[in-house]
Amino acid sequence: MDKFVAGVEKYQQLIFPRQKGLFQRLRAGQNPRVFFITCSDSRIDPSLITQTEPGELFVLRNPGNIIPPFGTAHGSEAATVEYAVAGLKVPHIIVCGHYHCGAMTELVQREHVDDLPITSAWLGFAQPVRNALGEYRLDSNDDLVSKACELNVLIQMQNLRTHPSVADRLAQNDISIHGWIYDFLTADVQVYHSGQHCFISLT
Repeated sequence: MDKFVAGVEKYQQLIFPRQKGLFQRLRAGQNPRVFFITCSDSRIDPSLITQTEPGELFVLRNPGNIIPPFGTAHGSEAATVEYAVAGLKVPHIIVCGHYHCGAMTELVQREHVDDLPITSAWLGFAQPVRNALGEYRLDSNDDLVSKACELNVLIQMQNLRTHPSVADRLAQNDISIHGWIYDFLTADVQVYHSGQHCFISLT
């Protein structure tokens, strides 16, 4: 724990004083521009990827950046979606998956989750991804996992649309849903282009 205690001390002594004014302004409330849904993976840092400050992202993280369809689960995901969309009125939602995702690897290979019953049940919400993989002829497990990561983003975007708060805002045409894939080995971010039906480089 020494490393983390030292990190807190550095933050308090060197970084926070420069941001004190920002937090004073945020005391009045938050007004994030983006609801950022991504994986719990420790290699993924939303603020690092987007270079954003506190108050700019409202973040939901879980294994595999999964959003169960409305009514199928009553956990924090549904509450967070509702609060972000109906409460905070965010104008943009980003579903950000990533390559080399452990959750998608387990979904494809089913090597370790038998010993993790809660995790196995959670990945059940991503079963449509596994089903959709059957349409692709891919030679290696790595290719299968990468395709699963991409398909998972698209399926979670579909699942978001089943939530009433999201459906209402979409009907009013005042919210946008974006699908991203991040590769932490290269820093490349790809965005789903609905017209081309594929992921293309964000830059």
